[in-house]
Amino acid sequence: MGKVVTVTSGKGGVGKTTSSAAISTGLAMRGHKTVVIDFDVGLRNLDLIMGVERRVVFDFINVINGDANLNQALIKDKRVENLYIFPTSQTRDKDALRKEGVERVMDELRDNFDFIVCDSPAGIEHGALTALYHADAAIVVTNPEVSSVRDSDRILGMLSSRSRRAERNEAPVDEFLLLTRYSADRVAKGEMLSIEDVQEILSIPLMGIIPESESVLKASNTGQPVILDKDSIAGRAYDDAVARFLGETREMRFIKAEKKGLFRSLFGKA
Repeated sequence: MGKVVTVTSGKGGVGKTTSSAAISTGLAMRGHKTVVIDFDVGLRNLDLIMGVERRVVFDFINVINGDANLNQALIKDKRVENLYIFPTSQTRDKDALRKEGVERVMDELRDNFDFIVCDSPAGIEHGALTALYHADAAIVVTNPEVSSVRDSDRILGMLSSRSRRAERNEAPVDEFLLLTRYSADRVAKGEMLSIEDVQEILSIPLMGIIPESESVLKASNTGQPVILDKDSIAGRAYDDAVARFLGETREMRFIKAEKKGLFRSLFGKA
């Protein structure tokens, strides 16, 4: 029976789709048969981030409505064995995520995959609540900003009361914190919340810290999950995060401000 992992946030623009792409790729790289689903009906960005936009024929809504079967809609990744992409519709709205249809598709995915990673829309609208409902584990993505952290706290409240596990009186959803766009320099200047500040507010296990990096934007623009960029600090940080999610112990890297040498200090080199 596969495990449903919902990647969620209270606020948009925190790097949720980037994280869904990286996490699902990382799980597949470790030998786990993994599918990543786009729950953001009407917008659909996951296929772009994964570089498969030209290969979309059928989508999540087609399968829910019975217009196509699961095998017709799933796109096998050409770079990573065991990884599949399940795009959604750009022409429908969130109401197309009918509860019975989504449940049927999710149960079929659980029977065929080790991990089902759900790229949830931000906030608490229908698509987001549908993705949260099915979660066995939730990765809450937040930036070190007050508004982002506050909205993430609200998502945690939803998880404890609106999930299928809560409805069935089962064990609670496993919760993990992923802190993205972190800059140790800005924290030192008092321009961002510290890691300790965020942890104190949300009080859930810290899965990883993803530093601010230009490689994230580059990866998104080229349709390649950033975790595949082994030269990128963000890619390596995502690799560490996936390892921790799977129970490995890894040191938290890239969390201290870089010390500048004399040359860098004199000439302002970053």
